[in-house]
Amino acid sequence: MTKQDQIVMGAEAEWWRGAVIYQIYPRSFQDSTGDGIGDLKGITARLDHIARLGADAIWISPFFTSPMKDFGYDVSDYCDVDPMFGTLSDFDALVARAHELGLKVMIDLVLSHTSDQHPWFKESRKNRSNARADWYVWAEPKGDGTPPNNWLSIFGGSAWQWDSRREQYYLHNFLTSQPDLNFHHEPVQEALLDVARFWLQRGVNGFRLDTINFYFADKYLRDNPSLPKELRNDSIAPGVNPYNHQLHLFDKNQPENTNFLRKFRAVLDPYGAAAVGEVGDAQRGLEIMAEYTSGGDKVQMCYPFEMLQPKRLTAALLEDTFARMTAVAPDAWPCWAYSNHDTVRHITRWGLSEAAARTYTVLLMCLRGSLCLYQGEELGLPEAEIDFEELQDPYGIEFWPEFKGRDGCRTPMTWVADNAHGGFSEGVPWLPVKAPHLNRAVAVQEAEATSMLQHYRRALAFRRAHETLRTGDLTGLVATGDLAVFQRGGDEAIFCAFNLGAEQAQAELPQGDWEAIGGDLGATAAIGGAVTLGPWGFCLMRKV
Repeated sequence: MTKQDQIVMGAEAEWWRGAVIYQIYPRSFQDSTGDGIGDLKGITARLDHIARLGADAIWISPFFTSPMKDFGYDVSDYCDVDPMFGTLSDFDALVARAHELGLKVMIDLVLSHTSDQHPWFKESRKNRSNARADWYVWAEPKGDGTPPNNWLSIFGGSAWQWDSRREQYYLHNFLTSQPDLNFHHEPVQEALLDVARFWLQRGVNGFRLDTINFYFADKYLRDNPSLPKELRNDSIAPGVNPYNHQLHLFDKNQPENTNFLRKFRAVLDPYGAAAVGEVGDAQRGLEIMAEYTSGGDKVQMCYPFEMLQPKRLTAALLEDTFARMTAVAPDAWPCWAYSNHDTVRHITRWGLSEAAARTYTVLLMCLRGSLCLYQGEELGLPEAEIDFEELQDPYGIEFWPEFKGRDGCRTPMTWVADNAHGGFSEGVPWLPVKAPHLNRAVAVQEAEATSMLQHYRRALAFRRAHETLRTGDLTGLVATGDLAVFQRGGDEAIFCAFNLGAEQAQAELPQGDWEAIGGDLGATAAIGGAVTLGPWGFCLMRKV
């Protein structure tokens, strides 16, 4: 192997660094059968849209065999496709087509828990002496019959469910039908690593790891301490959920997790594959992300919830986020996202105008890290208003009306505006297509040179054209009021200034000669070493 070959192979193995990953929620992307539910063939038929957008990879939310109590995040067979989504052959065809288009394929692995219909759990719950008796987190009741400790479920109530067969409680951090696996039991880890191998051998390029910090629970099952009201944060669970009343020291974030992640990385590396972990923690998300991605021997990237919070990303919050990240682990690699299948779409969540939404898009493209875009984000879709009678999400049903659940961000993609279902399905969709989304359909925006879709295409092309934005350092991030300025450094130096507010702001350029870039994105050019930015204005300059 020549030195040049080694360089090329090394670059290919680092494909994830700075990549733009497009998330597909398969139930809602494209239906090919007319049953109102999206499927794998539908995804394959629409991959050209994602390739033309300029994404580097796709992340497909779970499509595995499942009773669908939590819409696929309750897996009953890790190594097969649920019939509603198609077959393994359909998946293979999807991977082949994605690779033809230059798209990497990542799939969503839900390893912390299974469905209660999984054969592993069916066997485990039979008695205390079967071959899989220790595959899940089982515990004796307290003397009075109550649960073994005070842990709470994210979906409401105790995290423990009584099982009369074993006369023990089992742990479920989510629905009662989602029992938690016991990662302290070595055969469980090996079985899950085999799942990863199965999909890597089918050609996937990596995984999104659901609830990555939930894998291990404290082996002593110690109570979580209470959390003072002033320290509570509703970025993980809605404010009305008592889950926020605890500091989750023992039900997740355990130190044993890093050793498992090293084993997982050893499975990934021979395939040149990558993983991005979801860090669900309201207090220590950045620190955990740093811990799990530093050192080059665990997962490549994680996303915390700093940019998925209800509170709008301000210049001050941006500065604080990067300052804390730099302090805990400068070599950690984040994966930033504004929206996903679990949060209110950021256009609505942050109350953004069209101008503000465009500026936040460009800001995202200029950040150090990899990026996730959620389907429909490129259309500027707002959150859909779902009536209670239309709800499918058990989370929303439980906490309605203070929390309306996740259905509003999961409604079908709109491809055309000339039929009631937006071109998503010939049947009645599993969630309704709302009129405001039809007006933003892909076909409508294709015909408009200044549409949000075209803006996203230009923004992704801009990031791809400047390697510094994908892999370079980010330095000098300072917030002054609504103004955030920073520099990206690498093969070229790029100065970035973003006015994240409705008032005028002025920025000074560093010393040196600079030329304007990003004009087709709406960037304002600096004149004489300074730039005045109108509301939601931004400036991008390259050092000459």
